[in-house]
Amino acid sequence: MIEETLGKIEDRLQQTEAIKDEQKAELLRLVSTLRNEVSQLSHTHGEQAQSITGFAAVSTHEATREEKDPKLVELSLAGLKSSVEGFEKSHPKLVQLVDRICTTLANLGV
Repeated sequence: MIEETLGKIEDRLQQTEAIKDEQKAELLRLVSTLRNEVSQLSHTHGEQAQSITGFAAVSTHEATREEKDPKLVELSLAGLKSSVEGFEKSHPKLVQLVDRICTTLANLGV
């Protein structure tokens, strides 16, 4: 399920025309790194790993819509950030990665 969700995120990023090519490339790199981090996390925290990928998918969807709703982008990014709370010590790279993804997605509309 996690892998399928990440694949859908990549498909959405590749197909959207709502963002520039360099933004697509950056987000695709981040999703690739997220795949590795979430894969490791899923061995010990399966449900949390699913939540992280789920919020990443919703956030990507909202941030790459042709007609963005700023409130929905904000809410989805808040959910994504919240999904990694508590992993600062055990998975600091994951927390930093999610923060980068959130920042990148938030800046798409700027």
